[in-house]
Amino acid sequence: MSFQSQITLTFVCTMFLFVHMLESAPANKTSFNHLKQVRLHLNKINKPSVKTIQSPDGDMIDCVVSHLQPAFDHPKLRGQRPLEPPLERPQGYNSSGEMSQLWAESNGFCPEGTVPIRRTSEDDVLRASSVRRFGRKIKGARHDTMTGGHEHAVAFVNGDQYYGAKASMNVWTPEVTNPNEFSLSQLWVISGSFGNDLNTIEAGWQVSPELYGDGYPRFFTYWTTDAYQATGCYNLLCSGFVQTNNKIAIGAAISPRSSYNGKQFDIGIMIWKDPKHGHWWLQLGSGVLIGYWPSFLFSHLQQHASMVQFGGEIVNSQSRGYHTNTQMGSGHFADEGFGKAAYFRNLQVVDWDNNLLPLSNLHLLADHPNCYDIKAGKNNAWGNYIYYGGPGRNAGCQ
Repeated sequence: MSFQSQITLTFVCTMFLFVHMLESAPANKTSFNHLKQVRLHLNKINKPSVKTIQSPDGDMIDCVVSHLQPAFDHPKLRGQRPLEPPLERPQGYNSSGEMSQLWAESNGFCPEGTVPIRRTSEDDVLRASSVRRFGRKIKGARHDTMTGGHEHAVAFVNGDQYYGAKASMNVWTPEVTNPNEFSLSQLWVISGSFGNDLNTIEAGWQVSPELYGDGYPRFFTYWTTDAYQATGCYNLLCSGFVQTNNKIAIGAAISPRSSYNGKQFDIGIMIWKDPKHGHWWLQLGSGVLIGYWPSFLFSHLQQHASMVQFGGEIVNSQSRGYHTNTQMGSGHFADEGFGKAAYFRNLQVVDWDNNLLPLSNLHLLADHPNCYDIKAGKNNAWGNYIYYGGPGRNAGCQ
């Protein structure tokens, strides 16, 4: 190659690189700005800790001074401290399934006066569709019908005034096919219409690769006061839920889990409205208080709930043009029964006088029963119970 040809080739290559840099500059600038937003958000929600615990499942658990947790960023809570536990628990409460988490089994608990918070990583936020939507359910998710790809198999009661709910549910590890889908089992305390003023309080377990980056079932909470539009979040990812417990990390993985035709592990969850102060408290097992949702977060739920639901929910993104293979519960239908299907047992509600009562007039709803179904029963040992779930895509579910 001649010297002149080399100069010409060098010039052409240089101009190509220059044009390529100009074309990619807006994208690089956008990426930089996005990363800057992500890091600012992490600085806001990851609070300084007095101790950090490395969990065997990869989580970092920060022990944060209780009055410095994210809830106290709320204007109505700034400068305050968590409330003392309510003196009155609902009458008729019996012991139910306890829950253990790997981080605490391996490395002990957080010190008194602190709360364990799963540290949010940069990757966690980058998996979300946007920083603003991180930690929130898909906008428009509703529980009266199948919308936005959300499918349910639930039991519910309505038509009365409810001041809480309780149930035990067994924990599984359902397969979630796509990163932007999830599978959960929970109880819902609901008030308002299924329009823009929907108020919900939710707690249970979920598998959500987008939110947590893995396929472990994790203990979670949620709340919204405007039908998932702009308020509320999972766990402690915004100011809202006030944690009081130093031994359970919301958002951490649950261990052990149930196995098909093997041992079953369940957790007991109760949500109820403290008659004295009106806040909604969350309790696990035989009396372990986790914390509370302040009543001022809500509009309709400042008074009472008008519906309670128990069951499963998945997201069906249909990313390949057909129904997802994401499993609900154990991934098996309700008819398979104990040891094979997922269940809720001892379903109860709390009445106006703070009494736990069995359910009356229980309704069942399966949005797509060929994919996920539900059946109910009642006996002396389990009271009101349900089996629910399914495999997703199959010969009858396309």
